[in-house]
Amino acid sequence: MPSIASSLFWIALIAAIAPIVAGLIPRRLVPEVVLLLVAGAVVGPFALNIAADSEAIGILRELGLGMLFLLAGYEIDRQELSGRGGRRALYTWLFCLALAFTVVALLGMRNVISAEAAVAIAMTSTALGTLLPILKDNKLLDTRLGKTVLNHGAVGELGPVVAMAVLLSARGAVLSLIVLAVFALIAVIVAVLPGKLIHEGSWTHRLVRAGADTTAQTTVRLTVLLLVSLGVLSAVFSLDVILGAFAAGFILRRLMPEGDERLEIKLDGIAFGFLIPIFFITSGMAIDVSAVAASPGILIAFLILIVVVRGVPVFFVTKFEKVEPPFTTRESAQVALYGATGLPMIVAVTGAAVDAHQMSSDNASILVAAGAITVLLLPMIATLLTKKEKVS
Repeated sequence: MPSIASSLFWIALIAAIAPIVAGLIPRRLVPEVVLLLVAGAVVGPFALNIAADSEAIGILRELGLGMLFLLAGYEIDRQELSGRGGRRALYTWLFCLALAFTVVALLGMRNVISAEAAVAIAMTSTALGTLLPILKDNKLLDTRLGKTVLNHGAVGELGPVVAMAVLLSARGAVLSLIVLAVFALIAVIVAVLPGKLIHEGSWTHRLVRAGADTTAQTTVRLTVLLLVSLGVLSAVFSLDVILGAFAAGFILRRLMPEGDERLEIKLDGIAFGFLIPIFFITSGMAIDVSAVAASPGILIAFLILIVVVRGVPVFFVTKFEKVEPPFTTRESAQVALYGATGLPMIVAVTGAAVDAHQMSSDNASILVAAGAITVLLLPMIATLLTKKEKVS
């Protein structure tokens, strides 16, 4: 088995080379995260076996996943999410979930699939954290289209997390809902306390600001404390770390509603420069390439189901949304393609199903591979549509 030092070297090498390779590809059509996943699969235990996961690397992986969703939660406009667009995104996701359960129930009756609940939840996810760098690179974040994608993405991340906690938990639905409510209450308390302790003009506020750009890096350290605290709280309640990380992002945005460019630059450096690449590379290392190659039909079928279950409803909702000017067919298709892009939640859901012995690791690898393909193909097609629209 490869050593931790050897594994870290290959992970660091891939992380350094991937953005360079992505930059050499015309129009940056292949997202960097796809290169990280593919390279991780190549060096991982199911291919060259020159890098392997371990407890130490696993901690970095969890931090990377946490930072990915903290930044996703931070980017969400709470007013937009609680407004008409956010409500429409929620209703759309609920329809997608009902459609997914209908499809997997029919397939389950024919013994085509197992772990129906996990598969259904996975099909309704949107990889908001994965889409953020793509939307930033395409300068779409502050556009109407970008905000619509963010709404669908936020619900497409939070919805599956809550569904996982309720439907895949061994505690039962009622007790799981109680646990979620207690977690939410504690998160609200955590959100309120910093505002009381470090309010504008107080000596604590001056102290934090004074150390923000020194070796103390107080704002960064407090952000990491917030992320880790809510991650630990999620673990205590046997919830997925994604929920705690998303809550941390929401809280951070509440504390800084106008944003903080200096802090954002530092967090981007830590997240995208170090921790997040580790998450995607190690996710690729978990893909059993031979199992995926042995079942291309299942891979294609699941890929089609993701597009039908998640992408098609988002398309029609966007197309017939009553806004001025209305979304064009091309813009609606772009939102749908971004909305059907899923990966981190597919990794999380399949991992939970494998741990609960509801799904084999081979099938989990196929579903994760399908999620990786959505990250490769769907944003690429959406980007091509954007380029074509600009030229026309």
